Formats: sequence, C-alpha cells, structure tokens
Amino acid sequence: MTTTSAAGALTRERLNGLLESVCDRAGLSSRDAELVKFTNNAVFRLRQASVVVRVAGSTAARTRVPTVVRVARWLARHDFPAVRLLSGVEQPLHVDGHVITLWEYLPEIGPRPDGRDLGALLRRLHALTDPPPDLLQWRPMAEVRQRLAEPEDLSADDHAFLLYECDEVEGRLADLRYVLKPGVIHGDAFLGNVIAGPHGPALCDFDGTTIGPREWDLAPVAVGSLRMDYPEDDHGPLSKEYGFDVTRWEGFPVLRRLRELKLVTSVLPILRSNPAIRPQWEHRMRSFRAGDLNVRWQTYG
Repeated sequence: MTTTSAAGALTRERLNGLLESVCDRAGLSSRDAELVKFTNNAVFRLRQASVVVRVAGSTAARTRVPTVVRVARWLARHDFPAVRLLSGVEQPLHVDGHVITLWEYLPEIGPRPDGRDLGALLRRLHALTDPPPDLLQWRPMAEVRQRLAEPEDLSADDHAFLLYECDEVEGRLADLRYVLKPGVIHGDAFLGNVIAGPHGPALCDFDGTTIGPREWDLAPVAVGSLRMDYPEDDHGPLSKEYGFDVTRWEGFPVLRRLRELKLVTSVLPILRSNPAIRPQWEHRMRSFRAGDLNVRWQTYG
C-alpha cells in the first residue's frame, strides 16, 4: 500500500526548495542551513540567523500547526520556559501546500536535562489554569488514523494489523479510570522535547498539546525506560519530582501500548522519503506485532 499526502512527499530536494521559499519570504538566508531532524516534521537550523524552521511533514502534523502557534503564544504570556516563535513574521507560513513555523534558536549549552527537570516542567505546566482558547480534547487515535491514511511503502498486511490495533487500543482507553485531575497536557512529554537552554531546561514541540489526562504526560518517559535503549533511566527521578508513578497505576499497560503504537506509526508518512529510518521502523514493527515487551528500540536518529 502506497499513499502520499496532497502536498507531496517531503524529499530532501523538495525540503530544500521549501526552505529557500520560506527564507525569501521572511527575509532570511538559507545558506549553511542544517537539517537537524526529519521524522514526522522536518526541522532546519539557520546558522546565520539563529532561527529554526519547522516544516510539518504530514496531514496530521499540518492540521496541528495552528494549535502549536496558539500554545506557544500562551506559554510566552505566562513566561513559561519553552521555545519561542520568531517575532515579526506571519505565523504559520503556507508554502506550496505545506505549513511552516519559524522559531528563535535556543542553544543547547546547559547541562543535560533529566527526568527531574521534566517532572518540574510538567508540574508547572499542569498548574496553569487558563488554557488557550479552542484547545482540543485529547483524542490520540485520530492522529494515528491520520498517519495510517497516508503511509509510504506500507504493506497491506501491516496496514490491516495497525488499523486493528487502533480499534483494540481505543476500546481499552474507553474503559480507563484516571486518578489525576485532567487539564492541559503537553502530549509528547519525553526528554527529546526538553532543550538544555542557557537559562535552564525548556519545553518544545507542542503538536500534541490538548486537554486530557495528566497520566498521559507521565507515560512517555516511563515507556522509554522500559522500551528504549537509553543509557539512563529518567522515569524514577521524574515520578519522584512530579509526585506520581504512572507505572503503578492499573491503566499504565494500556497507555504503554498506545505510546508504542504512536512510536511505530509516527514515521509512516515518510517511510519512502527518508529511507534511513526504515531498518529501525521494521525492528520496532516486528517486536510490536509479536507483543514482545523485552526488545529494545533505538531512536530514529
């Protein structure tokens, strides 16, 4: 099964063209730009301007950009430690069917953030009581199903399995009884979305920010400690700092399966466009299908 988005596959050549168009519109230079990430979004660093350019890489990512912009502005009003949108430029930008945001570059010159740092950031985020207007309710399966609607080079058998898994996880989620008070959640709270800024750890990546169960914000690091081959375990410090160990809650196995489903499907729209990630994706998919909870995964790079 092969499907591409209406905006076209994000090949490196297409990305370079988009970057030049964006920079021309914003009065910036794309010379010496560095592609620092290319998974569900493509992220460039403009070395000459201290700016980060973020290109939404799928329909699911594009539909979330207006929320990302609202959340970033909301956090800035609260002086919350997070990345900031580039001022003086229309946000978001629309170029050739793609949706793009520009951010102030935050140099990673501080000490490596750990679980304790993320726990403190989440406590502070969860304490905010005036969410941005029109912030959506948490519906995690909608994002996964959008990704499954536009995969690249996914076999019919794998596609059918993942759709079935969506139904299974969705049914189990409906039966959960959460114990923490719901509210604003980051939605993808793992250490990869914490920057070691010069003034301390700062959050980034607000694609998944919604109103939902706080348990979900505590699940990514817990799952990472069990599934990923990270050199350090950040779950213990996070749960101690936050004051709640999600792995001891009876609903955690369901959130673990959901998190792993998202980690498997996150790159489906670019499996052909970015072939370097395919070996790791196949490794994840094999163990996920087999229900093997002991196999360790690596980052997509």
